[in-house]
Amino acid sequence: MAHCRRNGYISRSSRESVRSEESAAGESQGISLVGSSLEPQPSASGRFKRKPEWLKVGLPTGETYANLKGLMRSLNLHTVCEEAHCPNVAECWGGGTATVMLMGDVCSRHCGFCAVESGKPGALDPLEPRNVAAAIAQLGLTYVVLTSVNRDDLEDGGAAHFEETVRRIKALVPGILVEVLVPDFQGREESIRLIVDSGADVIAHNVEGVRRLSSKIRDRRATFDQSLDVLRMVKRIDSERFTKTSIQLGHGETEEEVVVAMRELRAAQVDVLTLGQYLQPSRRHLDVAEYVHPDTFKRLAEIGESMGFAYVAAGPLVRSSYRAGEFFLEAKIREKMLREEEADLNQEAPASSHSSSSSRQPGA
Repeated sequence: MAHCRRNGYISRSSRESVRSEESAAGESQGISLVGSSLEPQPSASGRFKRKPEWLKVGLPTGETYANLKGLMRSLNLHTVCEEAHCPNVAECWGGGTATVMLMGDVCSRHCGFCAVESGKPGALDPLEPRNVAAAIAQLGLTYVVLTSVNRDDLEDGGAAHFEETVRRIKALVPGILVEVLVPDFQGREESIRLIVDSGADVIAHNVEGVRRLSSKIRDRRATFDQSLDVLRMVKRIDSERFTKTSIQLGHGETEEEVVVAMRELRAAQVDVLTLGQYLQPSRRHLDVAEYVHPDTFKRLAEIGESMGFAYVAAGPLVRSSYRAGEFFLEAKIREKMLREEEADLNQEAPASSHSSSSSRQPGA
């Protein structure tokens, strides 16, 4: 899946909504927000595995959360963040961020860890880019993440749809920062170039796991090397664009394998890395091999920072689009924009001064 914020991506109400909309010609599909589940989940044997204390969280509360939840309902946004009990929903919504899922809720691929429905996706909703932009404008967000299902049925993998959505959001909400968490587009450079040209401030693509386990946890069409190529391609097209990726822990990888994967990602000039615990969405999905201790996440974060990543967010509850990482990226991007504005002003000042002095008559 392109939008791998881990588990619990699609709700019953979201699926029923899409089916209903598919039967009604001309009606727009709903917009889905994605999150991740922390509810106890059964293993392949049908028995529930008890989660350690560090994975237990309280229910989201607070005035900001309640207000945004009400606004979501009024805009008819499908908030899987709520229904899947994402541990970070209050933190993200309270901080002014959200993740919007594009292009439907049926994925053309089938990954063993992912709860999104697999099958034959429906037609793209041509009104979705406009509707998403309008919704984002009403939500008053400062940072938004766009993600999607894989759309191998489309020639460009849905890249043009992404591009239009980003452009419409930026046109309607000046100053907003947009992160896109994209599929691999089967490695097509023309699709990656569309994403870069859209003006997205951060381009994320997840490798999901270490190299050895990639074929076990992901669809056969997704490979570690192809994901690395996508991240490299973004930097070849625009070396200044921020890139980001994520690795799930708990599939049976060794710590050394994670470190090796981190080295490869840093060699591809990836700027931001997130590391989080895999949680099994249902007994039909891959079992959790291990609940990784928080100390291991802390150690890996320190190793990653020593490698030169601009930022590493690592912890059991960390997800691909994690608020702490978005705070960092937002600050870095706005700092960069300010430097560029100052540089432009400095370039204009001498030219203006020269023009003024040259217009004076000799002896004036």
